Amino acid sequence: MNTAAQTYRKLDIESMVESANPHMLVRMLFDGALQRLKRAAICAERDDYPGRSDSLGSAVAILDGLRGSLDHEKGGELAGNLDALYDYMQRRLHQGNMDNNPEAIREVISLVETLSSAWIAIESQIDLV
Repeated sequence: MNTAAQTYRKLDIESMVESANPHMLVRMLFDGALQRLKRAAICAERDDYPGRSDSLGSAVAILDGLRGSLDHEKGGELAGNLDALYDYMQRRLHQGNMDNNPEAIREVISLVETLSSAWIAIESQIDLV
């Protein structure tokens, strides 16, 4: 990608982040994680080790950000369950990276897709003001 396109993309993303509400920010994180996980799975199938590792590293960082944003005081048991799920997904990705295992990556893709779908479904039920 050329430099001008990269700059435009970066500015576009920054603009979206600045104008997004907290619910939308989490949606964007799920979308980013899924994009990187899907790329990592393709890279693993093609034995593209640098591409796989780079994509998985970014996905793990996003999952870590989602995990770090959990409010255990307000979220109670749900926050604890999500924390454990994020931890599991990160461990599966580390193992999938070490073993070059696309199945481990696809398992995490499925889990993130489920979380993302649930997150989108509750959007109409919350006050986004």
